[in-house]
Amino acid sequence: MNAPTTDLPRLSPTPGQLALAEAIRGGVGKQAGGVQTVPASNYTCPDHFAREKAALFDRLPQVICPSALLPEPGMAVPHDATGRPLLVTRDNEGRAHVFINVCRHRGTRLVEGSGAVCAKRLVCPYHAWTYRLDGGLLALPRPETFPGLDKADYGLVELPTIEAGGLIWFAPVAGADFAHAQELGRDMDSFGLRSSHLFRRKLHTVKGNWKLIMDAFLESYHVTRLHASTIGPFFKDGITAGDQIGPHQRSAVGRLEEMESIDLTDMAALRRVVTFAYQLLPATIIVPSPDYVNVMVLMPQAADLTLVEDFMLIPEAPASEKALAHWEKSWNLLDGGVFASEDFRAAELGQQGLSSGVVDHITLGTLEGGIARFDQIVGEALRSAN
Repeated sequence: MNAPTTDLPRLSPTPGQLALAEAIRGGVGKQAGGVQTVPASNYTCPDHFAREKAALFDRLPQVICPSALLPEPGMAVPHDATGRPLLVTRDNEGRAHVFINVCRHRGTRLVEGSGAVCAKRLVCPYHAWTYRLDGGLLALPRPETFPGLDKADYGLVELPTIEAGGLIWFAPVAGADFAHAQELGRDMDSFGLRSSHLFRRKLHTVKGNWKLIMDAFLESYHVTRLHASTIGPFFKDGITAGDQIGPHQRSAVGRLEEMESIDLTDMAALRRVVTFAYQLLPATIIVPSPDYVNVMVLMPQAADLTLVEDFMLIPEAPASEKALAHWEKSWNLLDGGVFASEDFRAAELGQQGLSSGVVDHITLGTLEGGIARFDQIVGEALRSAN
């Protein structure tokens, strides 16, 4: 089924993306120098997971959602899956914020549910303390009963936040460096993420370590095998290029289409012959297909349990039944078929196997070097935190 036709502007790849595409066209696939290993305990040990949680997820900047989740000013989305009661808002001037979803009066949860809501202000359900979407305390009932209270001191607790290239990032602690998020934003702009429409959003529960899920997007060795009944037939076997943007990895896999006559400076044409994937530290995966983008945010709950929120972003809202059917088919293929039934299921089976204790390390061939590099990146973060 062909994608619906649109009059979208021409987008161009960044120099880094173009370099990866040229490497694939030249047949220069990236391979590791030899066999490498990673300890199985990195995926199964609760103590190791606790150190990762403290060093990465309680410290580093991380994606919470695509901008398309809050497409207009005057919106708010409660978000609990990170283990914190968060509230993502877009204020009336269009700026994104991430707050702790707690009223400053008596600590009541301010907004319930998990879906996006339209609101000009946020009203606590307990005593009706009212906040602007930029977090400022706007009003409270019977203010004379709080003599001397300065509303400026009672705004919502805001976490460091940045919006770049159609992604909203936050950091759990002050002093976060969002430079690499901004650099990645330029890549995301080349996919049109900033102006995309959110077609579907789903939260998956995966009974596996978060890194087993990341691993599936850090190598192409499995693509034509695990995905033999879905997307595997569309790809070349093991023709991959990759690099890094700070601690974040960027990779590209060659599709079967002929590349010789393709104008690689036209991103729409490039996406038909090369599939990029981004593995963002600590745990976000971005996969731009030829005509849509999946953003997956991983939120580890335990050494053997991970929540994965999958967002499917399309160029514009479906304008016809034909367009709706096209995007539904794509959503069912990737979210339900490839991700849930194949990648996530493989992570669960891997967790079961590693937890048996039969193998004390995983073995990585030359086409799986991205996994070894990610293990090194996580190790560097653990040492930095200590």
